[in-house]
Amino acid sequence: MSMMADMMKSMPMPAATGMDMSTMQGCIEACSAASMAATMCADADSGEGMGRCASMCMNTADVATTMMRMMMRPAGYDMGVMSSMMTACMAMGEACAAECEMHASMSEHCRICAMACRAMVDACRSAMSSMPSA
Repeated sequence: MSMMADMMKSMPMPAATGMDMSTMQGCIEACSAASMAATMCADADSGEGMGRCASMCMNTADVATTMMRMMMRPAGYDMGVMSSMMTACMAMGEACAAECEMHASMSEHCRICAMACRAMVDACRSAMSSMPSA
C-alpha cells in the first residue's frame, strides 16, 4: 500500500460530507498526474513555439493542483464549492485535452498530456457522482 493510501485512510472525514477519503484518492492522484503532465508539456511547448498550448497546459496544471490540494483538506469541504471546483477542473481538463490532441500526432508530450487530462476528467466525474448534492 502506498504512503498516500495510508495517509488518506488516516484522515478524518467530517460525517456531514457523506464521503470518505478513499473515494477521493483516485481523483487526487489523477489531478496530480495531469498537473505534472501539463507542466512538462507546457515547458516543451514553449521551445516549440506553441504558445496557446503552453498557456492551456499551465492553466490546467494550476487548476488540477488547486483541486488536488482542496481534496486533501476534508475538514474544509463545502459540497457546493467542491462541486463547482470539480466542474471547473473538468472543463479545463477537456479544453487542454482538446488543444493537445490537435498536436498529438506530431508531439508525444501533447499526446501524453491529453491522456492525463482525459483521465483527470473521468476521475473528477467519478468523484462527483459519489458526492452528495450540494
